[in-house]
Amino acid sequence: MEKRKILLLLSLAIYIIFFFPLFDWDIKVKAIAALFFIQILWIGRVFTLAFSSLLFILVLSFHFFSYEETLGYLGEEVVWLLFATYIISNAFIKTGLASRLSLNLLKLSKGSGKALILISFILMLVLSVLVPSNIGKGNLVSSVLDRLLKSLREINDVTNLGKSLFIGISYLSAISGAFVATGASNTIYTFGIFTNIYPDLNYLTWLIYFAPPILLFIFILWLIMMSYFPPENVDQGHLVGLLEERLNELGNINLAEKKVIAIMGVTLLLWATQSIHGFSIPLVGLLGAVLTMLPGIGVWEWKEARESINWDMMLFFASTLMVSGMLIKTGTVEWLAKVIVETTASQSAILVVIILILCTLIVRIVFVNVLGFLTIMIPLSINIGENLAGFSPLMVAMAVFLTGVPGFYLITQSPVHLISYSFGYFSDKDLLKVGLPTSLVWVGVISVSLLFFWRIVLG
Repeated sequence: MEKRKILLLLSLAIYIIFFFPLFDWDIKVKAIAALFFIQILWIGRVFTLAFSSLLFILVLSFHFFSYEETLGYLGEEVVWLLFATYIISNAFIKTGLASRLSLNLLKLSKGSGKALILISFILMLVLSVLVPSNIGKGNLVSSVLDRLLKSLREINDVTNLGKSLFIGISYLSAISGAFVATGASNTIYTFGIFTNIYPDLNYLTWLIYFAPPILLFIFILWLIMMSYFPPENVDQGHLVGLLEERLNELGNINLAEKKVIAIMGVTLLLWATQSIHGFSIPLVGLLGAVLTMLPGIGVWEWKEARESINWDMMLFFASTLMVSGMLIKTGTVEWLAKVIVETTASQSAILVVIILILCTLIVRIVFVNVLGFLTIMIPLSINIGENLAGFSPLMVAMAVFLTGVPGFYLITQSPVHLISYSFGYFSDKDLLKVGLPTSLVWVGVISVSLLFFWRIVLG
């Protein structure tokens, strides 16, 4: 409580110094002050994210834009894409289809602990296509695996198996969210920014750019887990039996599940064929959301569906777009990028990008709120990329985006870390122990993608 009071006083002092008519500050200085103001409120959790966002709307409307311009961000396409994905994904979970899919995929392990770890990692990718929420994926898979491990623990030691599974979930909940354009709220935000500088970007091209590095990392992560936490030999027959028992509890696939399969199939098909029909990803997403509630076709009514929408997150998400808009329209991002490029002018472009990636990894340690962090780093990386020879702005921004998504070292770096940690299968020392080499591998994969793969596919 004392910490919140201090942060509140600090944010109030920033507002008084930079926004009261005591001094005539340059608009860029005011923008940086506003950035510190809202980041203090968000990171310090002085108020709820939604209420802090409302305060920021007032700051923007009084000092930067008109009220109409500020509210215009609430109508952005990507905000309504987030709205639609909340409804679609929760319909997928509500019907029990998410649990059924997860259990059937885990059965492919045939009771092998090593295979179970790898398939659990791949499962996170599959769910990212269907559940655009890192917390939602983390909760779902953690609950399924916890029940399995508790049953296995009665006849086997599963200490290392539990560490590999739950630390891997912590990392891949965030990373798998970057797998598809609708995989997580921060990915939806980034996709919206990227399409402004690269109009040809769509659902399929995003998958082409990001799937190879993520798949490569998953395989290497699996090898790291095998090295640091070799899984115990478990009774394979018992493990398969437990999975089949859970599936039997779900019973035969019901009508509601079949409807969700059809709706999600249509939605994914339209997303994948956007270049043919021309309908935007947010519009198709809204169509899918409406179909889940349509009488005769849907699986629930609006009264129930609206409870699945995180309205606070919607408001916070729109305010992150406002942060980017403020930094761009006031010229602050361009100015910061120019300072960085001029400071590193004597260095090679490759070295500048590598330094930017490493700085992103380090600064990310103190940012629990990934989306708030990306509102700063994505516009900045795009501007830096515009001033570097040999790299496109999109390539530099893609590298920074992937670097900034996961947290490798601390329990507090992600809400999913806290969820996975709460099950009691790993300690903070375990996370740090495996996080150091894993983060270096992640940076290495991104660097290779930047220097070779993305240069080829982006021409």
